[in-house]
Amino acid sequence: MHKRLAHARVLLHCRSPYTTALAALTDATVHLICQNTVRFFNRVAIDAGFTGIADNDAQGQRLAASFGNRHVMMMGNHGITVAASSIAQTFDDLYFFERAAKTLMLAYSSGRPLAILGDAAAEKTAAGWEACQGMAVAHFEQLKAMLLAEDASFASWQYGCTIASGFNTRRFNFKGAQI
Repeated sequence: MHKRLAHARVLLHCRSPYTTALAALTDATVHLICQNTVRFFNRVAIDAGFTGIADNDAQGQRLAASFGNRHVMMMGNHGITVAASSIAQTFDDLYFFERAAKTLMLAYSSGRPLAILGDAAAEKTAAGWEACQGMAVAHFEQLKAMLLAEDASFASWQYGCTIASGFNTRRFNFKGAQI
Protein backbone atom coordinates (compact mmCIF):
# COMPACT_ATOMS: atom_id res chain seq x y z
CA MET A 1 0.00 0.00 0.00
CA HIS A 2 2.91 2.36 0.65
CA LYS A 3 3.92 2.12 -3.00
CA ARG A 4 0.46 3.17 -4.21
CA LEU A 5 -0.37 5.81 -1.59
CA ALA A 6 2.04 8.75 -1.63
CA HIS A 7 0.52 10.18 1.57
CA ALA A 8 0.89 6.89 3.47
CA ARG A 9 4.17 7.26 5.30
CA VAL A 10 2.49 5.53 8.26
CA LEU A 11 -0.44 3.10 8.13
CA LEU A 12 -2.30 1.95 11.22
CA HIS A 13 -5.17 -0.52 11.23
CA CYS A 14 -7.45 -1.53 14.08
CA ARG A 15 -10.85 -2.95 14.89
CA SER A 16 -12.01 -0.58 17.62
CA PRO A 17 -15.52 -1.37 18.89
CA TYR A 18 -17.58 1.61 17.71
CA THR A 19 -15.82 1.95 14.37
CA THR A 20 -16.23 -1.76 13.70
CA ALA A 21 -19.91 -1.59 14.67
CA LEU A 22 -20.38 1.33 12.26
CA ALA A 23 -18.48 -0.56 9.54
CA ALA A 24 -20.84 -3.51 10.02
CA LEU A 25 -23.93 -1.49 9.06
CA THR A 26 -25.30 -1.69 5.52
CA ASP A 27 -24.96 2.11 5.42
CA ALA A 28 -21.69 3.03 7.13
CA THR A 29 -21.99 6.72 6.28
CA VAL A 30 -20.39 8.99 8.86
CA HIS A 31 -23.31 11.37 9.33
CA LEU A 32 -22.40 14.93 10.26
CA ILE A 33 -23.81 15.20 13.77
CA CYS A 34 -20.98 16.60 15.92
CA GLN A 35 -17.54 18.16 15.82
CA ASN A 36 -15.84 14.76 15.76
CA THR A 37 -17.91 13.41 12.86
CA VAL A 38 -17.48 16.54 10.76
CA ARG A 39 -13.71 16.31 11.21
CA PHE A 40 -13.89 13.50 8.63
CA PHE A 41 -16.28 15.19 6.15
CA ASN A 42 -15.32 14.09 2.61
CA ARG A 43 -12.17 12.54 4.04
CA VAL A 44 -13.23 8.90 4.50
CA ALA A 45 -13.13 6.13 1.93
CA ILE A 46 -15.47 3.22 2.51
CA ASP A 47 -14.36 -0.20 1.32
CA ALA A 48 -17.34 -2.55 1.26
CA GLY A 49 -15.42 -5.36 -0.45
CA PHE A 50 -14.26 -7.40 2.55
CA THR A 51 -13.27 -10.86 1.33
CA GLY A 52 -11.29 -12.13 4.30
CA ILE A 53 -7.73 -11.66 5.44
CA ALA A 54 -5.62 -9.55 3.08
CA ASP A 55 -3.02 -12.19 2.36
CA ASN A 56 -1.94 -11.44 -1.20
CA ASP A 57 -0.72 -8.58 -3.39
CA ALA A 58 -4.01 -8.33 -5.29
CA GLN A 59 -5.87 -7.62 -2.05
CA GLY A 60 -3.30 -4.95 -1.12
CA GLN A 61 -3.71 -3.36 -4.55
CA ARG A 62 -7.49 -3.38 -4.17
CA LEU A 63 -7.30 -1.77 -0.74
CA ALA A 64 -4.87 0.91 -1.95
CA ALA A 65 -7.22 1.71 -4.83
CA SER A 66 -10.13 1.95 -2.37
CA PHE A 67 -8.21 4.54 -0.33
CA GLY A 68 -7.95 6.87 -3.31
CA ASN A 69 -6.65 10.23 -2.11
CA ARG A 70 -8.26 9.95 1.32
CA HIS A 71 -6.37 9.28 4.53
CA VAL A 72 -9.04 7.29 6.40
CA MET A 73 -10.62 4.12 5.11
CA MET A 74 -13.46 2.41 6.89
CA MET A 75 -13.36 -1.25 5.97
CA GLY A 76 -16.83 -2.77 5.73
CA ASN A 77 -17.43 -5.59 8.22
CA HIS A 78 -13.88 -5.18 9.44
CA GLY A 79 -12.51 -1.95 10.97
CA ILE A 80 -10.47 1.07 9.94
CA THR A 81 -7.11 1.87 8.38
CA VAL A 82 -5.54 5.32 8.56
CA ALA A 83 -2.69 6.63 6.42
CA ALA A 84 -0.80 9.78 7.39
CA SER A 85 2.62 11.39 7.43
CA SER A 86 3.48 10.63 11.07
CA ILE A 87 2.70 8.16 13.82
CA ALA A 88 1.16 10.95 15.91
CA GLN A 89 -1.17 12.12 13.12
CA THR A 90 -2.19 8.58 12.25
CA PHE A 91 -2.95 7.75 15.87
CA ASP A 92 -4.84 11.03 16.32
CA ASP A 93 -7.09 10.23 13.37
CA LEU A 94 -7.74 6.72 14.76
CA TYR A 95 -8.56 8.17 18.16
CA PHE A 96 -10.94 10.85 16.90
CA PHE A 97 -12.60 8.53 14.40
CA GLU A 98 -13.42 6.11 17.19
CA ARG A 99 -14.87 9.03 19.19
CA ALA A 100 -16.95 10.06 16.17
CA ALA A 101 -18.17 6.49 15.64
CA LYS A 102 -19.07 6.20 19.32
CA THR A 103 -21.15 9.39 19.21
CA LEU A 104 -22.86 8.27 16.02
CA MET A 105 -23.65 4.78 17.31
CA LEU A 106 -25.00 6.21 20.58
CA ALA A 107 -27.17 8.65 18.62
CA TYR A 108 -28.46 5.75 16.49
CA SER A 109 -29.31 3.81 19.65
CA SER A 110 -31.69 6.57 20.78
CA GLY A 111 -34.00 5.69 17.90
CA ARG A 112 -34.61 9.39 17.29
CA PRO A 113 -33.80 11.25 14.06
CA LEU A 114 -30.25 12.56 13.69
CA ALA A 115 -29.69 16.34 13.59
CA ILE A 116 -27.35 16.45 10.60
CA LEU A 117 -25.18 19.50 10.04
CA GLY A 118 -24.88 21.17 6.65
CA ASP A 119 -21.96 20.67 4.28
CA ALA A 120 -20.64 24.24 4.65
CA ALA A 121 -20.36 23.98 8.44
CA ALA A 122 -18.87 20.51 8.09
CA GLU A 123 -16.18 21.59 5.61
CA LYS A 124 -15.29 24.66 7.68
CA THR A 125 -14.90 22.51 10.79
CA ALA A 126 -12.94 19.77 8.98
CA ALA A 127 -10.59 22.40 7.52
CA GLY A 128 -10.18 23.83 11.02
CA TRP A 129 -9.09 20.43 12.31
CA GLU A 130 -6.56 20.15 9.47
CA ALA A 131 -5.12 23.56 10.40
CA CYS A 132 -4.35 22.16 13.87
CA GLN A 133 -2.10 19.29 12.72
CA GLY A 134 0.48 20.13 15.41
CA MET A 135 -2.11 19.23 18.01
CA ALA A 136 -1.69 15.55 17.06
CA VAL A 137 1.92 15.52 18.25
CA ALA A 138 1.00 17.20 21.54
CA HIS A 139 -1.89 14.74 22.02
CA PHE A 140 0.34 11.72 21.34
CA GLU A 141 3.14 12.98 23.62
CA GLN A 142 0.63 13.65 26.43
CA LEU A 143 -0.77 10.14 26.15
CA LYS A 144 2.75 8.69 26.34
CA ALA A 145 3.49 10.87 29.39
CA MET A 146 0.30 9.67 31.09
CA LEU A 147 1.25 6.05 30.43
CA LEU A 148 4.77 6.65 31.77
CA ALA A 149 3.33 8.21 34.93
CA GLU A 150 0.99 5.25 35.41
CA ASP A 151 3.56 2.51 34.74
CA ALA A 152 7.04 3.46 33.59
CA SER A 153 7.98 -0.19 33.02
CA PHE A 154 6.44 -0.10 29.54
CA ALA A 155 9.26 2.17 28.35
CA SER A 156 11.82 -0.61 28.75
CA TRP A 157 9.87 -3.34 27.01
CA GLN A 158 12.02 -4.66 24.23
CA TYR A 159 9.22 -6.09 22.16
CA GLY A 160 7.45 -2.76 21.59
CA CYS A 161 5.65 -2.45 18.29
CA THR A 162 6.30 -2.70 14.60
CA ILE A 163 5.90 0.45 12.57
CA ALA A 164 5.60 0.30 8.79
CA SER A 165 6.80 3.70 7.67
CA GLY A 166 7.58 4.49 4.06
CA PHE A 167 9.09 1.40 2.53
CA ASN A 168 10.85 0.33 5.71
CA THR A 169 9.53 -1.65 8.64
CA ARG A 170 11.17 -0.89 11.96
CA ARG A 171 10.68 -2.13 15.50
CA PHE A 172 10.55 0.35 18.36
CA ASN A 173 10.29 0.08 22.09
CA PHE A 174 7.73 2.32 23.72
CA LYS A 175 10.23 5.12 24.40
CA GLY A 176 10.65 5.42 20.66
CA ALA A 177 14.11 3.86 20.49
CA GLN A 178 14.63 1.63 17.48
CA ILE A 179 15.31 -2.00 18.42
